[in-house]
Amino acid sequence: MGKEIAGIRIPDSRLASEATALAREASSPMLFNHVMRSYLFGELLARKRGLKYDPELLYLATVLHDLGLTERFHGPLRFEVDGANAAREFLTARGVPPEQTARVWDAIALHTSPGIALYKEPEVVAAALGIGVDVPGFGADELPAGALEQVVAAYPRLQFKTAFMERLAEVAKHKPQMTFGSFLAEVGLRYVPGFSCPNFCDLMLGAPFAE
Repeated sequence: MGKEIAGIRIPDSRLASEATALAREASSPMLFNHVMRSYLFGELLARKRGLKYDPELLYLATVLHDLGLTERFHGPLRFEVDGANAAREFLTARGVPPEQTARVWDAIALHTSPGIALYKEPEVVAAALGIGVDVPGFGADELPAGALEQVVAAYPRLQFKTAFMERLAEVAKHKPQMTFGSFLAEVGLRYVPGFSCPNFCDLMLGAPFAE
């Protein structure tokens, strides 16, 4: 690690290197490349927007943000929360202060909720921005000329659209109850035969009140 891509030097402190190793060991190559691209895109947009952030915290948040999609850390909760909890355990075991750990937890838990994440601390914002570029392409037009191509060349997408959607569909299939209020419900409805999850309208209309 420690190499430079698109003008961004990837953090190579002991903590960052251990986080990278964890993400690489737990993730498929497709998923690992995704988290690395997300970090680089997040750094690029954070710099462009003049955010005042801690680069190492941003790196930790993005490189660990999809642990909940791995078999190793797959748990009973929303995958974002499974991942955030795994990252918190990793950081706490290494003596990272609670405030910084909490910021990483927020960035991971909220990374699929840009309507909330974009109004939080700078590292949370930057993580959401970077992930937003790599998945739906939001903000890709704001990147410096040539940066997108350099990032993808360093960390190829490896059929990302298809492979990532398949992984999300597997999560929706096995934890349909955890898709309520999440974009995963949309994935389940499109890609999982017979999928169903709680519906807000049904829940509210079925509440034990007369009106």
